[in-house]
Amino acid sequence: MHDILIRNGTIYDGSGGPSYVADIAIGGDTITGIGRVDGRARQTIDAGGLAVAPGFINMMCWANASLIHDGRSQSDIRQGVTLEILGEGWSMGPLNDELKAYMKERQGDIRYDIEWTTLRQYLEYLVRRGVSCNVASFVGAGGVRANVLGFADRRPNGEELARMEALVRQAMAEGAVGLSAALIYAPDSYADTAELIALARAAAEYDGLFAAHLRSEGETFLEALDEFLTIVRQAGIRGEIYHLKASGRGNWPKLATVIERVEAARAAGLPVTADMYTYHASSTGLDAMMPGWVQEGGHRAWVERLRDPAVRERLRREIALPSADWENSYHEAGDAGKVLCVSFKNDALKPLTGKSLAEIAALRGADPIDTAMDLVIEDDSRVGCVYFTMSEENVRRQIGLPWVSFCSDSASLAPEGVFLRSNPHPRAYGSFARLLGQYVRDDGIIPLEEAVRRLAALPADNLRLDRRGRLLPGHYADVVVFAPATIQDHATFDRPHQYATGVRDVLVNGVAVLRDGEHTGATPGRVVDGPGINHRLQISPIEEWSAD
Repeated sequence: MHDILIRNGTIYDGSGGPSYVADIAIGGDTITGIGRVDGRARQTIDAGGLAVAPGFINMMCWANASLIHDGRSQSDIRQGVTLEILGEGWSMGPLNDELKAYMKERQGDIRYDIEWTTLRQYLEYLVRRGVSCNVASFVGAGGVRANVLGFADRRPNGEELARMEALVRQAMAEGAVGLSAALIYAPDSYADTAELIALARAAAEYDGLFAAHLRSEGETFLEALDEFLTIVRQAGIRGEIYHLKASGRGNWPKLATVIERVEAARAAGLPVTADMYTYHASSTGLDAMMPGWVQEGGHRAWVERLRDPAVRERLRREIALPSADWENSYHEAGDAGKVLCVSFKNDALKPLTGKSLAEIAALRGADPIDTAMDLVIEDDSRVGCVYFTMSEENVRRQIGLPWVSFCSDSASLAPEGVFLRSNPHPRAYGSFARLLGQYVRDDGIIPLEEAVRRLAALPADNLRLDRRGRLLPGHYADVVVFAPATIQDHATFDRPHQYATGVRDVLVNGVAVLRDGEHTGATPGRVVDGPGINHRLQISPIEEWSAD
C-alpha cells in the first residue's frame, strides 16, 4: 500500500536525459519507487499524457512578506514552484532592535510583527504559520553590514568586520544557503571588494554559495563582472550571478563578452553560474535611479535630502547623465516613458499605479526627475517601478545557456485582497510558465528535458541541497504534473494579476497542494537547509544574541 501513486506520466527526472513513461510511488514525504509500480495507493493520480517533473526551484524571490500574509504561495505554486529561495542582499535576519524598528517603519500594504531575530528564526516562523512551499534563504551582506555599521558609507574597522563575519558564520551554521549581495543598492553598495571577500570567505567555510546582483549591469558591466570573479576566486567560494542581464540599449552588446568571460572562467575550473527571469524589463524602485550618496543614513535621511534645493539641483545633473560610479536605471531606460510606477504605499498616490513616470510628470506639469524625487517624499517609500531596459534577443540568448537557472525576482501573490493594492511585474505570476510555454514549446530555444534540469536539478546542485531537484527513489516528493502542450503565462504589464495555467498537480513533501488545478489549502512547506547546517555553531563573544 503506497500513500500516493502517480500513474503513466511522462517522466522528466531533472537529469536532462530523455523522458520516459513510468509510475512514481510515494510514501510519506519520500519517493519510494519509479518504474512499473505494483500495489494499491491511498491516492492515485493519473498523469497519462502529462509531464511529471521535480518541483521547480525559484532561485531568487522576494516572497519574504507575501508568505507571511498568505502562505499558500499561489502565483508560484500554480507554476510548479515548490521551493522559494529568499534573501537578495537583505535577508530577514539577522536583526538587531534598531533594524527591527526600521523594517517595521518601512512596511507597506502588508503589515506584520517581527517576532524573530535570526534568519533561522524567521524561516521557522514562516513554517509555524504555514506555507505551501518549502523555503530557504541566503544571508544578506547588506543586512549584515547594517547590523554593525547601520547605513553609513564607510569601511568597517577590524573589530567591526570580525563581527560581520561572525554574523555570516552564525547564519550559515543555522542553515543559510550562502551569502548574497545586491551591489547597486545602499547599504550593499557601500561595501568594497575586500569587505565582500572577507564575508564570502566566512560563508565558504560552510560550503555556501556567493550570489550577487553585480555592481553594474550597464555602464561598467564588464568591470562589475571582473569584481565578482575576483571575489569568487579569492574567497574560494562558488558564485552565482543574480538575474543576469545587460541593462540599457548601449550596453546590450556587452552580454556576449560577459558570457565569454564566464565560460572561460568555468572552463578554468571556477564554479560560476547564473540565474535569470524571462522578461526584458526589470522591477525595482526609484532608488535605482539615484546615487548612493543621497541614500546614506537610511530612508529618512534620503527623504530629508530630497527636500534640499541644492541636493535636488545636483541630482538633476547626475541622474540625467550616465555614470561609471553608480548604476543609473533611469538613464538605462532611455526616457521616463519606460519607467512604470507600479507600487505605492500612500493611498493618495495609488491612482497613479500603472502610469509611467512621464505620464505622472505630465499630469503634474513637472520634470520627470523632479517628479521622481517628489514621489519618494510623498509616498515615503522607494516606490515600486518597472524599468524597460533589456533586449528580448539577449533574454533568448541567456535561456540557451546551460549554466543559467531561473527565478521570479518577485513576491508570490494571489489576485485578491491586499495584493491588489499594487501592480507587480508580471514575472510574479508568469516567469516559469513563460519559459515552458513561449520559449520551450513555442520557440524551441531549449528542449523540455533541459528546461526541467535547469528549473530543478541545476539550482539544487548549486545550492548543495539534500535530496531535492530530481525524481529519484529516496528524494523528497516535491513533484509537479503539468501539460507541456498548454502551459502558459497570462500576466501582462497592464494586467499582471493573472494566474498561469497548465500545471495540474503539485506535491510538496508528499502532500498535494495543487489538485486538478486548484489549491488544496495544504501547507506542508519546510525549511530547506544549506550545506552548513551540520557544522558546529560557534558564537563569538561579540555577538549580542544567539540562536534558539
